[in-house]
Amino acid sequence: MLLIGIPLLLVLAVWFGTRQIKKLLYEEKPVMAYEVKYVAQAPDYQVELLDYNEYSRPGTALSQVNGIVIHYTANPGTTAEQNRSYFENLKDTGETYASSHFVIGMDGEIVQCIPCNEIAYASNDRNEDTIAIECCIPDETGEFTDATYQSLIELTAWLMGRYDLTTDDVIRHYDVTGKMCPKYYVEHEDAWLVFKQDLLTYIDVNGIAKNEEIS
Repeated sequence: MLLIGIPLLLVLAVWFGTRQIKKLLYEEKPVMAYEVKYVAQAPDYQVELLDYNEYSRPGTALSQVNGIVIHYTANPGTTAEQNRSYFENLKDTGETYASSHFVIGMDGEIVQCIPCNEIAYASNDRNEDTIAIECCIPDETGEFTDATYQSLIELTAWLMGRYDLTTDDVIRHYDVTGKMCPKYYVEHEDAWLVFKQDLLTYIDVNGIAKNEEIS
């Protein structure tokens, strides 16, 4: 009885193992939202381009767009307009090289400072192939307001669709240079992972299939 049972068990093990291998090879796998959908509708934003100048808008063309870099302003309580003005005034002060494609204020307002086909002085070695988004903050923790966070989700998701990017292409300034930027999302890795998941959820809910035409 025991001798018969052992071969039978071996046969069953091989059979179930073969089925599992076939399942792994041929079963349809879940697809991430960004692989099948994209957000066609841009969020509301104000276009207030900087004047051409050496320090904040050199007018140099991006080589391509391979990513989106998230920043924080590091000056609590300032508005999107104030940060835009700081970038603009660099043409006169010449104190540093700095700018960003977009600045998001604490009320969720979005200001575009640099066209998406030009470099901004924001992300060091990745200036030439990324789009930079600066986020205003209310206090020293560096955590974004709910309004800022929502606008960041909407803007990032739209840019991902526009340039065929995935969440792997959405990075922090920290991931480029090791700088504590954006501070809260460097100190709280879990919050950064939640942000990535929120991007996917937003795309899944608000996106259209990639094979659909934009009306």
